[in-house]
Amino acid sequence: MNPDLELVHTRKDESFRAWAHDYPHTVAKWHFHPEYELHVIRASTGKFFVGDFIGDFAPGNLVITGPNLPHNWISEIGESETVPSRDVVLQFSRDAVERMVAAFTELQSIVGLVDDAARGIQFPDEVGLAIAPMMLELAVTHGCRRVELLMSIFDRLSSCTERTLLAGPAYNVNAHRYMQSTINQVLSYIQQNLPRTLREADVAELAGMSVSTFTRFFRRHTGCTFMQYQNRLRINEACELLMCSTLSVTEICYRVGFNNLSNFNRQFLSTKAMPPSKFRALHQLNEHMIAA
Repeated sequence: MNPDLELVHTRKDESFRAWAHDYPHTVAKWHFHPEYELHVIRASTGKFFVGDFIGDFAPGNLVITGPNLPHNWISEIGESETVPSRDVVLQFSRDAVERMVAAFTELQSIVGLVDDAARGIQFPDEVGLAIAPMMLELAVTHGCRRVELLMSIFDRLSSCTERTLLAGPAYNVNAHRYMQSTINQVLSYIQQNLPRTLREADVAELAGMSVSTFTRFFRRHTGCTFMQYQNRLRINEACELLMCSTLSVTEICYRVGFNNLSNFNRQFLSTKAMPPSKFRALHQLNEHMIAA
């Protein structure tokens, strides 16, 4: 099911929006928006969804999502239960960040932070618990104090090295990370021929390199081996089919290029920390919550 668009209304006399809401709430659904979002959970436990990522959350869960990256948090509560002020949210545009950095060079580290947010970033829960009071105050305060709190939050996040990227590489549209045209051609070739059996030696020949040179070149640009990258793309495509098609797990296995089901299940479990059948079941739960 396609995510819904959330219209984020920022007041003309403010540069960003900060607010808290209960759960359930009209915006607590599978949705997206052009703005960046810093999201902190204050209470309850459950499952959260960012792009093709599924994880468990608890109080302190802190995530930044980039523009148009779908996301949702589903609390494990009874049918008639509510969770007051479950979520505290900060939403801001890329333009707001660039204007801040243009005014204060010291804020340059924020650019790297929001660039990584294209795939969603999760921080340790203890960081979320530490900034939750600042987020709550940010939601109700005005004037210079808002800017002071915002800078404190950005400082804490940009200095935190324990960051986990959430959505798969297919959600990362920052193609500028590939600094040479050769790697772009290689990655495009892999994507276009993903269902086929691809040998590293053949792709190395296409790139005009020996296998050993290509191996070093590929790892330098992607941070992983040729086979790891290929499997990651196949798992990402499998996730899309599990979410959006009625194909069986076996059919999806062969559709995305794996040559046996046991290897597909093993690679999927290693990448997503759950088997394909559970991944599909959890996304069906997400859709059920949307329709309810």
